Amino acid sequence: MSEEGYRLGLDLGGTKIAAVVLDFNGQAVWQQRAPTPQHDYLATLDAVAALVEEAETIVGHRCRVGIGMPGAISPATGLVKNANSTWLIGQPFHEHIENRLGREVQIENDANCLAMSEATDGAAAGADVVFAVILGTGVGGGLVVRGKMVKGANAIGGEWGHNPLPWPDTDESPGPSCYCGLQGCLETWLSGPGLAAEHVRRGGDALSGEAIVTRRDAGDDLARAAMEAWTHRLARGLAAVINIIDPHVIVVGGGLSRIASIYEDVPELWANWVFSDHIATRLVPAQYGDASGVRGAAWL
Repeated sequence: MSEEGYRLGLDLGGTKIAAVVLDFNGQAVWQQRAPTPQHDYLATLDAVAALVEEAETIVGHRCRVGIGMPGAISPATGLVKNANSTWLIGQPFHEHIENRLGREVQIENDANCLAMSEATDGAAAGADVVFAVILGTGVGGGLVVRGKMVKGANAIGGEWGHNPLPWPDTDESPGPSCYCGLQGCLETWLSGPGLAAEHVRRGGDALSGEAIVTRRDAGDDLARAAMEAWTHRLARGLAAVINIIDPHVIVVGGGLSRIASIYEDVPELWANWVFSDHIATRLVPAQYGDASGVRGAAWL
């Protein structure tokens, strides 16, 4: 198989692995999804390798490969750290996947891939400072400034999800336990499981975020209260981001980005905590939706 500028991106999420092949014009010529093997590192390697083999067989080209993943590769050890897919933590994933595929592989945090994709030709194209948020199985953040990804000295640039919930109410402290060992991280409040937990705390069933939104829209009081609490927390969390990096655009990806009401409700709320008399920051959904992170991985 020849290589003619074909790029294969994979977005290694907590519940699914998305893959896309872009041709030399940046057009998607193949896309696929597969479930992420839960709590099984070797099976995760197998699943990634199988998607690469399938892609190259179908498109007939050997591809350059980029992977967006939760967490990061530690600059100190070369091992995975900070991944909410906890079975990856402490593993030499970069080395193992390069050996499996027989080539160099570019790996970056999934939220950084989202930020780069949307800042390049998506909802934040042309903006100087772009912060991208993933609201899904976990909560992540990525930062692009003037077209450059900000990784930082510790490869944790933009890792918003493991800061505490700002301005907590009395009943929000110390907060739920997080896999990172702390309590009250934004991820525990704002992820899909965090929204589901809020519904349960209020006496509701254990439902998906999508189901809670559906019930809210149908007039269910428990779902409405859970959504209001979640939206209020999201506004506080993003207000803290604005106070620190003052982005021109905040782009939202992940499964919960499809909650249309947040793009009006959150900016109305965050004015209570943003340290400015005027807020020009725009809150927008990712233009490429669920495909944005995987596109960013392909562009690696």
